[in-house]
Amino acid sequence: MDLPGYTDPLDLDRQVCFPLYAASNLLGRLYRPILSELGLTYPQYLVMLVLWKETPQTVGSLGHKLYLDSGTLTPLLKRMEQAGLISRVRDTGDERRVLIELTTAGREMREAAEKVPKTLADGLAIDESDVAELRDRVRALVAALHGSFVDAD
Repeated sequence: MDLPGYTDPLDLDRQVCFPLYAASNLLGRLYRPILSELGLTYPQYLVMLVLWKETPQTVGSLGHKLYLDSGTLTPLLKRMEQAGLISRVRDTGDERRVLIELTTAGREMREAAEKVPKTLADGLAIDESDVAELRDRVRALVAALHGSFVDAD
């Protein structure tokens, strides 16, 4: 509708979801060749980032940190186990929980993965301080969105 003063609420340029969606897709395309050298998909890389920081993790804690449900995470973890990067074992203290731990190959992959952030940054023509500010703003958005889901439960 072309009326003076009218702003279409469905105009693509007014949506916050679209630039986030587009940025996510484009970042994925930038990550793909870098991660393929490691034999990882982007979601697998995220799992490895968590595990390189602290291992073991339960499936539940991984899901919480990555905002993934167990239906998405379980097949991903099975593929990572088949690739020899992680092990999945029942917690002897609570058999309902599955512990995810890095294998030797998974731990050794960390050194090769250390080049990923720099390689990615080299592919972006954005100042490092702008990236940090953007990351902080997006984290705030994630926290607000997560809060709205938690409040709805």
